[in-house]
Formats: sequence, C-alpha cells, structure tokens
Amino acid sequence: MEGRGAVGMYAVCGAESGNSQISEDRSAARVYPSHGSLSRLVLSSLESFKAEDIVSMSLKGKSSIADEVIIASGVVARHVIAIADQLVRDLKRNSFHVIGMEGLPHGDWVLVDAADVIIHVFRPEVRLFYDLEAFWSSDSFGP
Repeated sequence: MEGRGAVGMYAVCGAESGNSQISEDRSAARVYPSHGSLSRLVLSSLESFKAEDIVSMSLKGKSSIADEVIIASGVVARHVIAIADQLVRDLKRNSFHVIGMEGLPHGDWVLVDAADVIIHVFRPEVRLFYDLEAFWSSDSFGP
C-alpha cells in the first residue's frame, strides 16, 4: 500500500501527486487529513458508528463547493440513517455548523453539508451505482 496514499483504515485519494487513487483494500488505511479538526471529527464519528469503506478526497483545485468530500457506507438503510444522524449530532455538539442534510428519511444516500467538508453516506449498492469516487477523482476538474 505504500505510495498510494492509504494507511490504516481510510483511503485518502490524491494524497501524493494530486491524482486520486482509491486503495484496493480500503479497510487497510487509517489517515486523518491534516487540514483540520472538522475532518478529524467527521472521520472519528463515522468510525465510531461503524461506517464502512470510508474514503476522504481533497477537492482543492477541483471545486469551490468544499475542501473535501468524505464517502462512507452503511450496511443497510437503517444503518445509513443512524450514521448520518450521529454525525450531525457530533458536529453540532462540537460547535460545527451543518448547512444541510438530504436523504435521511430513505436511507439510501444521505448527504451532510458541513461547509468545508461534504459527507456522503450510502448503502453499498447505491454507492456502487453512483461511483462518486470515480467522479471526484476525474482529471477533468480544475482550473
């Protein structure tokens, strides 16, 4: 895994050369992004509620909507809802502003907008269908 930007439990895309690579074994990476306590809190909250396949991707130079996108999976819809609900509670308890949340009632895909960090929590088959990792790792973004 060395040289791929993945260590421990999280896959961090674009960690080295700016191109985004997703670790083949996402469960083998644990990296907390260095850019802030918001990212660390999000990753910690996702981990504590047993989110799976957590991937953090930098959006710097790709989009102005946020600095980072974090993608995770829950096992079933109820798990996705619980992860997102707990994440929002943790953010608010730590004085971070949650701009919005979409998809909570259905639990297929919940988006949490925490300003600098956008978090997507999916059911695995929905995540596979939308494949946001490939979308955000595309080289077609940028100035």
